[in-house]
Amino acid sequence: MICAAIALVSCADNTPAPAPVYPIPAQKQVVWQQMETYAFIHFGLNTFNDKEWGYGDTDPKTFNPTHLDAKQWARTFVEAGMKGVIITAKHHDGFCLWPTDLTDYNVSHSSYNGDVVGELAEACREYGLKLGVYLSPWDRNRADYGSASYVAYYHAQLRELMTRYGDIFEVWFDGANGGDGYYGGANETRNIDRRNYYDFPTAWAMVDELQPNAICFSDGGPGCRWVGNEKGKAGTTNWAFLRSADVYPGYPNGKELTSGHADGDAWIPAECDVSIRPGWFYHEREDDKVKTADVLVDLYYQSVGHNGNLLLNFPVNKEGLISKTDSINAVTFHQRITQELSHNLLLGATVEASEVRGKRFAASLVNDEDFDTYWATPDGVNDGSLTFTFAQPQTLSRLLLQEYIPLGQRVKQFELEYLQEGVWLPLAQEEETTTIGYKRILGFPAITTTAIKVNFLDARGPLCISEVAAY
Repeated sequence: MICAAIALVSCADNTPAPAPVYPIPAQKQVVWQQMETYAFIHFGLNTFNDKEWGYGDTDPKTFNPTHLDAKQWARTFVEAGMKGVIITAKHHDGFCLWPTDLTDYNVSHSSYNGDVVGELAEACREYGLKLGVYLSPWDRNRADYGSASYVAYYHAQLRELMTRYGDIFEVWFDGANGGDGYYGGANETRNIDRRNYYDFPTAWAMVDELQPNAICFSDGGPGCRWVGNEKGKAGTTNWAFLRSADVYPGYPNGKELTSGHADGDAWIPAECDVSIRPGWFYHEREDDKVKTADVLVDLYYQSVGHNGNLLLNFPVNKEGLISKTDSINAVTFHQRITQELSHNLLLGATVEASEVRGKRFAASLVNDEDFDTYWATPDGVNDGSLTFTFAQPQTLSRLLLQEYIPLGQRVKQFELEYLQEGVWLPLAQEEETTTIGYKRILGFPAITTTAIKVNFLDARGPLCISEVAAY
């Protein structure tokens, strides 16, 4: 959702821009964050065998969608405001949704003799969506899993996916394996070193070589990180940083990832994954348990509104379609968000900044959708305020803030005030007002006022605020 921005006043001024406060994102990470919401697809043998994690021993012939339509998926995602889709090209059972040359355990040996990844790639091109893939490192079908030969096989599969389907925006890696009680379950006794066995650095380097604009996801990035839960929620404090030497795929301290590391050395923002149903794969018994539009709206504000991206999973059904209720609820969710954030009440308000970094960085509220404009404070001034005054009283219940993240995430604490009968009062909200990052959206009980003020109390460097909006 794009709103009006705090823009630079166009004046001749040689004042230099603030120096970056490291870590800072790569350009492709900024582009990724601007996607905000995209879809996940879980579909495979598990769909037809009523399982979440298969054992890799199911006959491929049981994969038999009768009306598979990747274009129906794409239309649903576009109408739901999604910017892309990540497909589980291979889950833990080892069954591949593309006709790989490396194993017969793939879709070409199923009752559906096609290329599901290829069909989705074509649909994405037609409907303007970005394509991503999830290739499970764990493979319960392979007898050589746990040996060096399996790692070579896994990397060869990755190379196929990176070279056959055009541009890829994200590759999803995780640390799942059969080596402990949480991940293992029945029929799995093989143990591996999750941190080192898969040789993820080589896999990530391959992605960088073959898909230079792609983001690599895992618990520790390097492109984006797991948010530490499968509820679709980031912390109200959410740094886009991690200590890169500490976190790795399969990292056992997932709760840390919900807020990131304030002292992190690498820019690794949070991705908030959640399924629209209780399970990741389709189960008929969950047809009446689809998340409502109200729930999805709340998840948006706790993911994108907490400086993360929302990855919403759609379990494709046995026909090969996204079920009607799932589609309706997702589209209604997007319509609700669009409506709620459609009219920025600060348009037309006058704005006063406590300090400015020369004329180039003076604050002026305009109808400007250019992310590369921002208000900044002088060097050494890591606090300040923006005051917005309305010509007529306005009623509002939500505030949106953005930092100019190409120069780093800075704000550590802020507060909100509103003017009531000539007195500035604290604006009560349920969430703590600490970090901002790419985007922070706060809700609060509706107030009617003639002015609001944002006080930035502490930051890691001079302020760089690219957007403020009220609804």
